[in-house]
Amino acid sequence: MTNELEKSKPRYRYLILHLLCWSVLIIVPLFFHSSNDDWLVVRNRYLRWLGNPLDYMMVFYINYLWLVPRLLLKKLDWKLFIFANLLVITVGLCLVDAWHWCALKILPEVNVDGPRRQFIRFPRYFWAIMADILIISLAVAVRMYQRWQHIEDARKEAEAARAEAELSNLRNQLNPHFLLNTLNNIYALIAFDQDKAQMAVGELSKLLRHVLYENQQDFVPLCKEADFMRNYIELMKIRVTDNVKIHANINVQPNDSTPVAPLIFISLIENAFKHGISPQGKGEISIDLNQVNGDITCEIHNTCYPKRENDKSGSGIGLDQVSRRLELMYPDRYSWDKGKTPDGQQYYSKIIIKKES
Repeated sequence: MTNELEKSKPRYRYLILHLLCWSVLIIVPLFFHSSNDDWLVVRNRYLRWLGNPLDYMMVFYINYLWLVPRLLLKKLDWKLFIFANLLVITVGLCLVDAWHWCALKILPEVNVDGPRRQFIRFPRYFWAIMADILIISLAVAVRMYQRWQHIEDARKEAEAARAEAELSNLRNQLNPHFLLNTLNNIYALIAFDQDKAQMAVGELSKLLRHVLYENQQDFVPLCKEADFMRNYIELMKIRVTDNVKIHANINVQPNDSTPVAPLIFISLIENAFKHGISPQGKGEISIDLNQVNGDITCEIHNTCYPKRENDKSGSGIGLDQVSRRLELMYPDRYSWDKGKTPDGQQYYSKIIIKKES
């Protein structure tokens, strides 16, 4: 029902616009007359002139409703379109002449005292034909604009549907990707510390609630996403040694409701733990999340160690997903600066999501 109402709104707007334009054309001439003319003179002349706007309406709507959409837009037949309009103009001129003749019989000319304004006179048919050509051009322009607007609306609707489908596909990919990485971490823990592995399973159950439910929404409150990041960092700490220095500064208020795409930063944290720890169990990881005046900043630094060939901690698709999701959900509202330091010892990643204006 709502969709039908939304679709009918443009029709009502067009109807009101048409009524307004024709009302102005028909009514305004009543106010342009000589101060010497009394009401009877003004009325008789106006009623005789009224045949002209009726002719314009006929010419306009024959083109607007039939000739332009069928002959120009559909068949692209200019010759038939011109021939049909010549016929329409001829019929219109005959009807205007008939209107004037009838009006003169019913409403004879009233004598007017005083001087009358003189105008340069051209043949009446010349002005009538010029006016009809202008009306036809207007009908073509209006129809062409409406067609362009319809095509543009359809394009935007198709783009929105495609973007939504792509985002849904990315979310569906992210869940198993995240779960696979976390299970690989727990698998690695089982080999050397079963107690920590049990703790990790408990932490994982908390995270899965967020992944399974919150990730199905387009946006979640920043405070919930911050809690998820804290829990994930705690889970990752279980598997690393004391030689890995982890600095986590999640500076987000507990009730911060700023909307953010779920799991948008988690792949960056995964990447930091995957590449920031050496085979000897050493490394340094720094994670900062802040929200200032509606702008969200996530900055991560970690030592850089090449991934080992037998490392099964992930498939490497996470960062590509982050990039695509940022493009789809925050077009022209984000910046992402990432790369290695000049000495190649550290990797940095900084995402700024700007407040929607």
